[in-house]
Amino acid sequence: MIKKLLLLTALPVLGSFIICTAQKKPVAPAIKTTAITDLQAGYENYKKIAVQIWDYAEVGYKEYKSSALLQQTLKDNGFTVEAGVAGIPTAFVAQYGSGKPVIGILAEFDALPGLAQDSVAAKTPLAGKPAGHGCGHNLFGTASIAAGIEIEKLIAEGKLKGTVKVFGCPAEEGGSGKVYMVRAGLFNDADAIIHWHPGDANEVTKVSALANISAKFRFHGIAAHAAAAPEKGRSALDAVEAMDYMVNMMREHIPQQTRIHYVITNGGKAPNVVPDFAEVYYYVRHPEKDMVREIFKRVVKAANGAAEGTETTMDYEIIGGTHDLLLNNTLADAMQKNLLQVGGVKYTAEETAFAQKIQATFNYKAPAIATADSIKTTLNAADASTGSTDVGDVSYAVPTVGLTAATWVPGTAAHSWQAVACGSKDIGAKGLMVAAKTMALTAIDLFTDHALIEKATQEYKAALGNYKYQALLGDRKPALNYRD
Repeated sequence: MIKKLLLLTALPVLGSFIICTAQKKPVAPAIKTTAITDLQAGYENYKKIAVQIWDYAEVGYKEYKSSALLQQTLKDNGFTVEAGVAGIPTAFVAQYGSGKPVIGILAEFDALPGLAQDSVAAKTPLAGKPAGHGCGHNLFGTASIAAGIEIEKLIAEGKLKGTVKVFGCPAEEGGSGKVYMVRAGLFNDADAIIHWHPGDANEVTKVSALANISAKFRFHGIAAHAAAAPEKGRSALDAVEAMDYMVNMMREHIPQQTRIHYVITNGGKAPNVVPDFAEVYYYVRHPEKDMVREIFKRVVKAANGAAEGTETTMDYEIIGGTHDLLLNNTLADAMQKNLLQVGGVKYTAEETAFAQKIQATFNYKAPAIATADSIKTTLNAADASTGSTDVGDVSYAVPTVGLTAATWVPGTAAHSWQAVACGSKDIGAKGLMVAAKTMALTAIDLFTDHALIEKATQEYKAALGNYKYQALLGDRKPALNYRD
């Protein structure tokens, strides 16, 4: 009799277990529907934040107001925030929840110098503003905190278990902010990292990035009157020009995938004074990190030769250095399904008219405006990236996945006034929401499917192989004044 009672008592529990098991799979889709609806409800608020950061337009390592706004928004939504991490005043880590898995979301918020632009469809620089969001990082940071806040809500409601972290990452544009965060071990406990980037199309990242080393070469000469006593001078500007000439000659004898570019940041102050100081800022890029090291060494040799030939002296400072992007197809395939569920950006008639005016300013043929509402699904050699990102270093520390969302009019180039013009309009905000929703849905997959994390980790380890991470910028401290 006791055995029968025990059996009868157990049956409802067993039955309940069976029902829960049978219903386990539909749980994530239900949560995803809630997340999409909830994020859309916050559209106006997130647009407001993005526009505010667009207006701040602060350059790398100087993003004090932008970082503070994102931090406060996260605090207001239950996150604990540690600011000033990795020796960077504007870097932060915001956290909610406890235990595994730990899913991280990257947020960027720095602007580009020289791209201050009004939100109109004609080139209209804003007086008094030295920078603008030509890479859309005002949208980037906002979408990332939106996704993080949505995951926080789901954890608070008991629908997800684990920890969500939002990483505030300054100075992506040449300052390599994430490299210092990797070096400080801030990603060590993460199981996966999610990121995104503004663009003119909707697609999951399945191509790598170029490894990059950047440096400022400084030449020191002797000042003299350029007319009365030129023989007494030794021109630092001559040294810069000699270096640039040699590097340009070198282009014929380096791998064709290489990208080298420079700007003369200081060439003297007056034509009648032989410059005793001059500076040139170089970027060296290549798909392979080891090759970038070798090519950079040759650039240094050119600088040494220029100094020798002009009887000046030279020193250089490595400003930044980023790895290529270690791809994770397991996570990319999962994100692709979520991007397809979210869909693209639909333009109103007014937005279409704005887009047509923007495209009329291009000196190349632009894609159809309707492509903003489509999702890219195929890649080929022509889609290979020629850009660099410090997300590459993060991808060498933890399985990483990202996407691009159509925040700009189709055909818009990054680092352009057209991109800035889109960044404070609904076109940009709608793309922001595509990214936030896709990242949130991908995070939900990672919280609810531990097998996905395991498979992604195995792929990451296989891709990493025996490589021992070393920052391409060495052991230098953050270049907090590299924009000065």
